[in-house]
Amino acid sequence: MTKSVYKYISEAWKRPYHGEVKEINRERLVQWRHEPTFVRMERPLRLDRARALGYRAKQGYVIVRAKVRMGSLRKRAIRKGRRAKRKGIIRMRVQKNLQRIAEERTAKRHSNMEVLNSYLVGEDGKHKFYEVILVDPHHPSIVNDPKINWIHERQHTGRVHRGLTSAGKRSRGLMSKGMGAEKVRPSVSAHKHAKRPGKRIRFS
Repeated sequence: MTKSVYKYISEAWKRPYHGEVKEINRERLVQWRHEPTFVRMERPLRLDRARALGYRAKQGYVIVRAKVRMGSLRKRAIRKGRRAKRKGIIRMRVQKNLQRIAEERTAKRHSNMEVLNSYLVGEDGKHKFYEVILVDPHHPSIVNDPKINWIHERQHTGRVHRGLTSAGKRSRGLMSKGMGAEKVRPSVSAHKHAKRPGKRIRFS
């Protein structure tokens, strides 16, 4: 049985730290570190992954490579008025994953586009690099395409900032169902601020 080109690409990217992909990425990362945070690409690096997430080689689609610094938040030290435990500098964890942060920053820079999805293309000891698929919802080729013209509708405006991409749903816990995931729908904050029934008073 013959394999398609997409099958060979996906098999090579299953082990990105071995073989040819490792050697190629090592040269790429040296160049990517010195480039700007957002770089518009002519074509996707992982063509199989891009097409699986909805990318098509036609007008209205844009690929942007975004760079995100790894690790937790960095905060400036408070010089007085608090003990070290209450300064709030270290262990400032972010609830969002880095992929969702990359999508939101890319959408903020390209405000006339909507984020369709994204995927990882490389990482080093300091940064992670994602390719973000952007769609122009007002482009004629997008409006006239029945497979993607849903993004032109009003309710999909700013979908990345509401956690509606795959990375957003993953960080919100919506990828899991059943036991242990009872309080993730409709949202964690909805359960956190829900009114609890008061304690009953018994009269003797």
